[in-house]
Amino acid sequence: QVQLVESGGGLVQAGGSLRLSCAASARTFSTYAMAWFRQGPGKEREFVAQINWSGSATYYRTYYADSVKGRFTISRDNAKNTVYLQMVSLKSEDTAVYYCAADRTGGRAPNEYDYWGQGTQVTVSS
Repeated sequence: QVQLVESGGGLVQAGGSLRLSCAASARTFSTYAMAWFRQGPGKEREFVAQINWSGSATYYRTYYADSVKGRFTISRDNAKNTVYLQMVSLKSEDTAVYYCAADRTGGRAPNEYDYWGQGTQVTVSS
């Protein structure tokens, strides 16, 4: 069982920045695929970013939704069992609840992830 706890959400003006954190309880955290999803008002949950274990202790693959590419950066600190989402140049359309997800082999669809955090609200005012 993996527990995930997100933090770092809040209210920010358009053009501003936020960094989300997700602390995980997994014993072998370094081998989990970690991802961020978001769900805006009246919308379905959508993929934002993913960081995958490549099999190498030092190299991870990252993937991004086109809508956030160049603005968001996903990273992880295995010593702290934590994954981050650095968000810059935020837009009003980035307003959503952001969820952290973990899985041994997760992809870019929500149903590929077994473990979820409770979510953290990000609101971008225009």
